Amino acid sequence: MFAGRIYGRTASVVCTGMVIASLMLAGCATAMADDGPAAKAAFSADQLQKVVNEAHAKFKGLKDGKNADYIPILATVPSELFGVVIALPDGSVYAAGDVDYSFAIESTAKPFTAALVMRQYGGPKVLVEKIGVEPTGLPFNSKIAVEILKARSVNPMVNAGAIAAVSLVKAKTEEERWKLVFDNLSAFAGEPLELMDEVYESEYTTSWGNRGIANNLFNYKRLYCEPEEALRVYTKECSVGVNTRQLAMMGATLANGGVNPKTGKRVMRGEDVPELLAIMLTAGFYDESGHWSMWAGLPSKTGVGGGIISVVPGKMAIAAFSPRLNEAGNSVRAQMAIHHIANKLGVGIFGANRD
Repeated sequence: MFAGRIYGRTASVVCTGMVIASLMLAGCATAMADDGPAAKAAFSADQLQKVVNEAHAKFKGLKDGKNADYIPILATVPSELFGVVIALPDGSVYAAGDVDYSFAIESTAKPFTAALVMRQYGGPKVLVEKIGVEPTGLPFNSKIAVEILKARSVNPMVNAGAIAAVSLVKAKTEEERWKLVFDNLSAFAGEPLELMDEVYESEYTTSWGNRGIANNLFNYKRLYCEPEEALRVYTKECSVGVNTRQLAMMGATLANGGVNPKTGKRVMRGEDVPELLAIMLTAGFYDESGHWSMWAGLPSKTGVGGGIISVVPGKMAIAAFSPRLNEAGNSVRAQMAIHHIANKLGVGIFGANRD
């Protein structure tokens, strides 16, 4: 564990891995920011469109994986859908495939609600102290993690930590809590999003595992509102509809230091972005996060709806969507496409990655 100052703020307890990753990401973002607007000029528009087209064409025929079926409605999404998008801090978008199809955002919403909590409480210390930031090494929907970790600490990129994050949102009523969460997601997208009512009904009525997690967190005093309220708002958060263009713009807001490229509005404090990206890097791919960090080298977040968002600090976001998932709950085509783009452009934060 590490105690000290991080970016000028005092943190009583912060995990060493997060500190190292934050410092690396901050340095990466600073170096890119020094290039100014020309950071995007490192790649031509033709080059970016070409690599997006290549990624889509190369993996659109991949048949590995299957739709999530523990949420019944997700099993009905056409499994051949596949979209790939690069979005830049200047608002430019390069797209291929089914990029306008709306799908359930699911866990790709988690970083953005964590950002809301950080904004409300003035930084990442609240995440460290009230939720945790360590990778669990367990599946995203693990109930065991809450039991076996001494501090009942998880991280905001897995279900337990994300339910806790929703409960931390400062609100007087459940309606206000949901509005804050929903409006925040729309602000990151740069346009109004919509709740997919059918997804919410399907997910909430079968949410026995998450209900158990919420009650267990409450029992250990790691939940900060009533369990069923936290569960309802969390499930609505997961049920927001988003397309690949919108998801890419959400990621580009992080790449742009918390300012939405489309609206020009600041939706997250710039000084908090490195720490959020650090958590995404170490825990955003569930129990495959270490492999993904080595293979692609990008802060990312996946969701069982089939979406993945990856962030190149200061330069771009890469988003992809396809509902076929591997056993860890990560989209097979989407991760292959993002790795291909990152590798071809050499934008992994640790340097160019191997095929």
